[in-house]
Amino acid sequence: MFPFVYLSETGSSFMRVVLVIGAGAVVPLLFSRRSTWHRSFLFSVASVLAVRYLWWRATETLAPAGITWDCIVSWSFFALEAAAAVSSLSSFVILARTRDRKQEATDNAGWWGDDKPPRVAVLIATYNEDRNVLERTIIGALALDHPNFDILVLDDGRRDWLKEFCQMRGARYVTRDDNKGAKAGNMNNALRVLEKEGAPDFIAVLDADFVPHRNFLSRTLPLFHDRSVGLVQTPQHFFNADPIQHNLGLSRSYPDEQRFFFDHLQPSRDAWGIAFCCGTSSVVRWSALSEVGGFPSDSITEDFLLTLVLQDRGHRTVYLNEPLSEGLAPEGLKEYITQRSRWCLGLMQIARGRMGPLAPNRLRLRDRWSVADSVLYWTATFAFRLAAFVYPLFYWFFNITVVDASVADVVSYFGVYFAWTLISLNVVSGGLVVPIVNDVSQLLGAIPITRAAWTGLVQPKGHPFSVTAKGGDRSQVVVQWHIMAPFVALYALTMVGLLIGVLSDSFAFNSAGAGKTVILFWSFYNLVVLSVTALACIELPRRERHLDEAPERAKIRMGDEVHRIWIVGLTQNTVRVRGMRLSDTEPVEIEIDGVGAIRAVVSSPNDDGARLLLEPTPQQYDALLRRFYATGDAPGVTQTRYRGLVADLARRLSSPAGD
Repeated sequence: MFPFVYLSETGSSFMRVVLVIGAGAVVPLLFSRRSTWHRSFLFSVASVLAVRYLWWRATETLAPAGITWDCIVSWSFFALEAAAAVSSLSSFVILARTRDRKQEATDNAGWWGDDKPPRVAVLIATYNEDRNVLERTIIGALALDHPNFDILVLDDGRRDWLKEFCQMRGARYVTRDDNKGAKAGNMNNALRVLEKEGAPDFIAVLDADFVPHRNFLSRTLPLFHDRSVGLVQTPQHFFNADPIQHNLGLSRSYPDEQRFFFDHLQPSRDAWGIAFCCGTSSVVRWSALSEVGGFPSDSITEDFLLTLVLQDRGHRTVYLNEPLSEGLAPEGLKEYITQRSRWCLGLMQIARGRMGPLAPNRLRLRDRWSVADSVLYWTATFAFRLAAFVYPLFYWFFNITVVDASVADVVSYFGVYFAWTLISLNVVSGGLVVPIVNDVSQLLGAIPITRAAWTGLVQPKGHPFSVTAKGGDRSQVVVQWHIMAPFVALYALTMVGLLIGVLSDSFAFNSAGAGKTVILFWSFYNLVVLSVTALACIELPRRERHLDEAPERAKIRMGDEVHRIWIVGLTQNTVRVRGMRLSDTEPVEIEIDGVGAIRAVVSSPNDDGARLLLEPTPQQYDALLRRFYATGDAPGVTQTRYRGLVADLARRLSSPAGD
C-alpha cells in the first residue's frame, strides 16, 4: 500500500501547485499593481505561506539535536534559509505599497512663481573615466532646459585635456591638491568653492558616465515645493547592457538587473517614506546639505548615508520614478562584482556607524528598519544562494542529511510558497523575476559580496573606495577564469556526486528514502544554474548600437542626386543604411533627423546598403550626443519578453563562444 499512498500524496501536492499556478494566470487580470489593497493581499498570502514553510522546515525536516554532523549541517543550512526568508518577509511588507509622484511634479512645476528660478549647481565628479565617457555627460548636462544652472566638472584625475575641454564648452573645471575622502571629499571641495562665491539653491549630482535628459531639473525641482523635502532621487537607466544581459545574449529580451530595484522597490520604499539616495541623478537642497555638513565621508556608500543624515535632521528623501538620465552600466563582470561588493561594504559601514539601526540617533523607526532590511539583504541573500549549491554535496559525498523530507511535502510547502511568491513579484513588477536568470545574477557575486558583508560588519573602517571602471576596449572575447572557477568546481562536484549517488550501491545512501529524491532534483536544478553561470563568465565583444530595432527614414546626397534610404544602425561615429547600392569611390552627405546633413565616407558597401563613417562638425557631434543620451524615454528593455528570452538563451547555450 505504501507506494500508492506516497503517489497519492505527491499527486495531491502537485495539484496544489497547479492550482496556485492557475490562480497566477487569473491574478494579473483581477489585481492592479497600483492598488495598496491588492498588493497587500498578494504579499500577505506570500507571508503566510513563508511562515508556514519555515514552521514545517523547523519542526519536520531537521536532524535531531545533538553533536552530530547531520545536526550541524541541517541546522546551519536552515539558519541561512531562515535569515533569507526574514529578508524576503521584510521585502514583502515594503512591496505592499507603492507611490508615483509624476503628477505631483507636473502640478507643482514653477512653484517659485514670478521669482527668479532657483539656481542649481550640477556636480560631475570624475577620476579616471575615458574622454568619450565624459564628453557625452558634459555636453548633455549643458543642454538642460532649466534657465539657471552651472556645470561643475570635479576632476580628481587633474587632467589637462579635461580642463581645456571644459573651458571650450563652457563648463567650470574644479580640482584639488589631493583625493582625500574620495568622491564625497571631491564634492565637498566643490561645496566650499560654491559657498565662497555665493551658495546656489540646489545641488544636482551626476556620475561621470550619466547623461541627464534635458528635462532632468525641470521635473525634479517641482518636488521641492514641500519644504520638508531635502533630496529628490530619480532612477538610473542604462544605454548599454549589463554583463549578465550581454554575456547571455539577453539584451533584447531581459531588462538590466537594476530594473526591479529602481522601477518597483524604490517607489515602494517611497510609499513608506524610506526611499534613499543612490548618488547619481539626484538633487539635494543646499540648505539641508549645509545643515548636515556636506556629503558624509564615513562610508564608501555616501549616498545612502546622506539620506540618513538628512532624515536625522528632519529632511525627507522622495523618489520620482521617471527616466531622466541614462548612464553606462558596468561592462565587465569584474567591474559589476566590484561595484556590488562596494555597495555591500558601504551598507555594513553604515550599520556599524552613527546612523546604524541601534545607534543613539534621531532616526525614525522606519529608517532603522530600512537599514536593517538592507543589512539582511546583503548578509543573508547571497550567503544562502551560495549555500544552496554547496550543501547538497554534503549528502552525496558524506551521507549527511540536509533536508529530511518527502517530495510530496516539499511540493506542498515549498512549491506552493515559491509559486505564489513568484506570481506576486511578477504581478507587481510586470514579469521581471525570472528563475535561473535571477539565480545567476545573485550567484555571480555571492562569494565576494558575502565576504564584503561580514568583513564590513566585523571591521567597518579602513577600506579604500574602489572606483568602478567604465569604458575601455571591449572588442575581444574574454573568459573570466578566476570568476568562473568556483562554479566549474561546484558543477564538477555536483555531477560526480550525482553519478556516485545514482550508479554506486556503496554510495547511494538508499536509507535516506524520499529525501534522496529531493536532493536529486535539487542537484539537477543546480547543474542547470551553474551551467548558465559559467556561460555568463564568457564576456562577448561589445559595440555601441542605436536604432537597431527602430529603422528611420533619411536622405542621402551623392553629388547632385538625392535618394531616400533607411538608417538601420547609428552610433556616434558610424551609420548603417539600406535601401540602395552605394559606391565607395566618392564622399556622400546624409541628413539625420535632429542633427542635420553630415559628411560621410562609404565603407563596406553591399547590394542593399553600406556602412558610413561619419565626419561631423563639432556642433553636429554635440547634436548626435544629445540625441542619443539627453532625449527620449528609457533606453533598452524595461520589461521581460519571455518568448524572446527563451529563444535568446537557447541560442546562447548553443554557441558558448558567442560565434
